Amino acid sequence: MKVGIIGATGYGGLELLRFLHNHKEVEAIELFTSSEEGTIFSNKFPHLVDLYNQPLQKIDYDVLANFDVVFASTPSGVSSNLFPPLIGLGPKLIDLSGDFRLKDLSSYEFWYKKNPAPKEAVEKSVYGLTEWNEEAISQAELIANPGCYPTAVLLSLLPLLKESLIDPSFLVIDAKSGISGAGNKPSQSTHYSEANESFSIYKINEHQHIPEIEQAISMFANVEANITFNTHLVPMTRGILATSYAQVTSGVTQQQLVDCLASTYVNNPFVRVIQDATSIGTNRVKGSNYCDIYVKLDERTNRATIISVIDNLVKGAAGQAIQNMNVQFGLPQQTGLQLVPYFI
Repeated sequence: MKVGIIGATGYGGLELLRFLHNHKEVEAIELFTSSEEGTIFSNKFPHLVDLYNQPLQKIDYDVLANFDVVFASTPSGVSSNLFPPLIGLGPKLIDLSGDFRLKDLSSYEFWYKKNPAPKEAVEKSVYGLTEWNEEAISQAELIANPGCYPTAVLLSLLPLLKESLIDPSFLVIDAKSGISGAGNKPSQSTHYSEANESFSIYKINEHQHIPEIEQAISMFANVEANITFNTHLVPMTRGILATSYAQVTSGVTQQQLVDCLASTYVNNPFVRVIQDATSIGTNRVKGSNYCDIYVKLDERTNRATIISVIDNLVKGAAGQAIQNMNVQFGLPQQTGLQLVPYFI
């Protein structure tokens, strides 16, 4: 397979390169940019010296049309213009930004404060939550890779919502992310002296992943939900820990909650249901494509606490994108992704 990466200089692009480099079905990887044409990639990222010494290429649709798959790891508002001309030219397209996720274009405008992608392209896109949309992904030309927060939240909540074990009208989600989730462009909030030894909340009740989560709950669990969702910045590089609080349906037990999660993901290689609360944490999945989930029922309040952890750059971005590519090409989902977590 011949693979192109647009936006390889971002953290998501670098993770795509790291995994695709060892993917047994990938024989060529070429790197494209809209702003740094001619830059020698290993000069920009010295850890890749003698691995990727080629110059970044300008975006050329005649060239890209000859690829088997093209990834776009760009900020929101970029791939909405870059990808539509490639539709129908041959390559499978996988977008890691939010440009093709929301089917309601006015909702995209409201939450992202940008002009949406063309309606025809958005309608053609398939939401790439691999464990829940594998059949549609296998037939898709354009995949909208889920956001990092939605991936963590949805994998933990969808089974319980679909089986009516928790109440969709009361969902409070408290999520925390490492600084790499903000990308590699410096800002005041991600500056070391601002972020180190600090713990802060941002985009209070205004995060653009709110409508994405609600849309996916409607799509896969067939229920409507209005969530309370807030995000926090933690002074670490990688990882997301999402803690969700839900009212449990009358009579539901702890064992039913665990069994529901376990049975849902019994054949999914990258979702692990954890039995011991002390064994769940971001360092248990760091550098890997795993999502770990833990649930605990509070019988006093009849509420469940549901915890999920992922690496935001892998399962929340590049890893899930490659997992989707594997599905598109009929490969085992684990192909190229079977790395043991870093842990330390």
